[in-house]
Amino acid sequence: MEERTVKPVRLEDGDDVDAFVGDHDVALIECYTKGCSLCQAMEPVLGNVARETGVPIGMVNPEADLELVDRFDVSSVPTLVIFDDGEQVASVSEGFLGGDDVVALLDEHVPQALEDRDGAG
Repeated sequence: MEERTVKPVRLEDGDDVDAFVGDHDVALIECYTKGCSLCQAMEPVLGNVARETGVPIGMVNPEADLELVDRFDVSSVPTLVIFDDGEQVASVSEGFLGGDDVVALLDEHVPQALEDRDGAG
């Protein structure tokens, strides 16, 4: 049974990212850096998205594991990376995104994750 994450989880390095992604059918990872004001502004937005959609969200500072910069092609932060069944399906580095924009990204790339959360009925 998959545990539902209702707030972003801080991940320390690539191993944590792999474990987090491996534990969830769908996952969203935010790559951020310390002192990045846009990244700090994204945190409550991502918390709201996690609660609204049930999609697990992890946050990692790629400066702690520079291999992540190449792996996720991080050219600026915040960078959002979407995974479906352990495979990266999207990466977006467009600066600050509001909650509706993040949900729209999820709907575009992993619509089944949102359908699962809409409730049966």
